[in-house]
Amino acid sequence: MRRLLLLALLLPSLLVPGHAEAQPVLNVYNWTDYIDPRAIERFQQETGIRVRYDVYDSLETLEGKLSAGRSGYDVVVPSSEPTFARLVRAGALRPLDPSRIPNLANLDPALMARVAAIDPGNRHGAIYLWGTVGLGFRADRVAALAPDAAGAGLDLLLKPENARRLSRCGLAVMDSPTDVLPTVLRWLGRDPDSGAPEDLRAAEQALLAIRPQLRAIPGSGALVDMLATGEICAALTYSGDVIQAGARARSGVVLSYATPATGAHLSFDMLAIPADAPNPEAAQAFIDFLLRPAVMAVVTSTVRYPNAVPASRALVDPAVRDDPNVYPPPDVLARAFIPGTPPAAVERARNRLWSRFKAGR
Repeated sequence: MRRLLLLALLLPSLLVPGHAEAQPVLNVYNWTDYIDPRAIERFQQETGIRVRYDVYDSLETLEGKLSAGRSGYDVVVPSSEPTFARLVRAGALRPLDPSRIPNLANLDPALMARVAAIDPGNRHGAIYLWGTVGLGFRADRVAALAPDAAGAGLDLLLKPENARRLSRCGLAVMDSPTDVLPTVLRWLGRDPDSGAPEDLRAAEQALLAIRPQLRAIPGSGALVDMLATGEICAALTYSGDVIQAGARARSGVVLSYATPATGAHLSFDMLAIPADAPNPEAAQAFIDFLLRPAVMAVVTSTVRYPNAVPASRALVDPAVRDDPNVYPPPDVLARAFIPGTPPAAVERARNRLWSRFKAGR
């Protein structure tokens, strides 16, 4: 529904005869359902810049598009690790100009410091939204099918005996080795950055043990729909996806979210400009616009992911602002980890592992 609203808002600028040729164009590539369409419309009205907006539902899709070069995009939103980190090291991103983006000063210095380890001086990216990876589930279905496992967190899905009992109501793991494997490794008590063969074997065995019980391994957008409609009752996915699904759930579907007790994978999505962006000036204007507290408050209220602009928090819808699954409490953040970027050989090994897991062999 939100994607249809976005299209409806953008159509007027596409259909006015002669209008498109006169307007500068901004090409944006972002996650599915990851902005308030009204923010796009307001930016177009304020600046006269027409926005072409494309979406993806996995980091692998984004990275594949950018690695080919000449993507044609002006603004992209890669997660800090590993995609943003790799793009920074490859020289694939244009440095941001603080004089053209004064609202960079609105960002939380403590959160930006967590990204500075991979982007010294925060030269190439600004935090857009952030979140954790954990378990979305229906407590009523868990209580009915596995009452002794209530409150078990990731054990609900990753322990085969629990997965077998819950498989009747539908289980899923999001299709993203980048996000899933560090979480599984941490759950196993291993280093989430490990590329050691024995650690990868342990992660693969854990995933293959529950593979027969999974109804799907979907992309982020499809997974939100499956949770919202009640097609599945538990899924390993992004915190914001679970909260989005809960907000649009059909009658009778009530979703909960659990951050892993072993420590949650913390992910920052970065506003960045490709080095070969066709319209970098428009890109910087768009980033500056998004970093206004009032704009970020509307985005967070709509997509239910926290942002990194502290002045926006008082303006966020109270139901979203006060939800600890949106803004995790300090103890959850203290236990959270940010995975590193695996070396190329480890990345290949992880991708092969993931292909075997999806195939179930």
